[in-house]
Amino acid sequence: MQPSREKFSSKFLTIIVMVGAAVGLGNVWRFPYMMGANGGGTFLLFYIIFTALIAIPAMTGELTLGRNTRSGSIKAFETAMGNRFGQYIGWLMVACYMISSSAYLVILGNLLYASIFAGTTGFNACSTPEYEASLANGWMQYTFAVTVLLGTLFIVYLGVVKGIERVSKIIVPLFSAVLLYLVVYTFLLEGATDYMVEFLKPDWSKVNSDLIFAALGQAFFSLGLGGTIMVIYGSYMSKEENIINTATSTALFDGGAALMATFFIVPTVLIFGLNMSQGPTLLFYTLPQAFAVLPGGRIIGAVFLLALFLVAFLSIVATVEAVVGSISERLKGENSRKKIILALLIVEVPMIIPSAHDPDFIGKVDLYFGSGMQIFGSGLAVLVITRFLSKFDFLHEVFGSVTMKCHQHYYRWIRTAVPITIFIVLATYLWSQFTA
Repeated sequence: MQPSREKFSSKFLTIIVMVGAAVGLGNVWRFPYMMGANGGGTFLLFYIIFTALIAIPAMTGELTLGRNTRSGSIKAFETAMGNRFGQYIGWLMVACYMISSSAYLVILGNLLYASIFAGTTGFNACSTPEYEASLANGWMQYTFAVTVLLGTLFIVYLGVVKGIERVSKIIVPLFSAVLLYLVVYTFLLEGATDYMVEFLKPDWSKVNSDLIFAALGQAFFSLGLGGTIMVIYGSYMSKEENIINTATSTALFDGGAALMATFFIVPTVLIFGLNMSQGPTLLFYTLPQAFAVLPGGRIIGAVFLLALFLVAFLSIVATVEAVVGSISERLKGENSRKKIILALLIVEVPMIIPSAHDPDFIGKVDLYFGSGMQIFGSGLAVLVITRFLSKFDFLHEVFGSVTMKCHQHYYRWIRTAVPITIFIVLATYLWSQFTA
């Protein structure tokens, strides 16, 4: 335990920071295109079920693991599982996030470029080819990605209170206000409601192992689960904060943001006859086509893309904090955090190159590390914490009480049903891939 460890300033700011970590790429870049590629309302239904029954309990487990051990992933798993095996698991989780962050930095760089382009040049029939040509330039993408990396490392260098809290309490309310305005604006467009209702109709023929895996992966990705971010953020929570309330509030805000983003993007795309099933390119190629013909599209596009970049920036800050915070705990000396930040810069700069030059590589990283390893890591964190702590200690950590009957049921659910579901879905998906 580290007596001088930083903590979040208040319960309200704890939730704001958690929401900032969760809302972002998972909600606005990933959620609408995952819905478009997986049956619309069918995917949404499974996403809601998995969020309520699996992801929120898993987040509870991760926060509990972090707060109880007052550590990031490496030391938390080491404490709970034993020095040798636990340390390896912790390092694996951190390594996965380092790999995934190299791809997501490119997406953030593209968002930064798109927001600048929308605000200066604007999307129209003449400028869109120039914009798409620039996005196809790997070294341009690389330059913007490295710029985002530098900004991210600076915020992490400032620390939890002066860095992460300070930017989160500005960006999260700003993004919420922008998104609410855009949803209202969109539904004033003729036909928007009809398109949205049609899109949300479940298509049961789409239900298969791929959709179930995608919905569970989205629930975990969206909340920033994976045995890393929420573990270290849990370590910054005070003992007075109610973990289950924090997890539930974060999930509600996160899910609301995902739905609002969908309510803006889907009608906007469909009204102008564009394709919702474009996958990861939906945000960068399909949506600008809509901005080009949307009334007031230049202002709408610039505001939306800038707000999205800012909130997505919080997600990458959380990812980098999970890496830096976890590794720095393994080193002695007051300058260990500075050394890790510098080392991470040196490592990430070349790691960004493949994603900047190959969009398909981003998709693979997102599938294997953004879905697969995050589900696995979170499932492992739940297994570990529910076996490391006794039922009494776990319930006292989560609820502050062990007497209510519903608390006992919740413990049994998170100890058995949650990890079993996670690993069954993972195994089923892997089996379907090998036998396809």
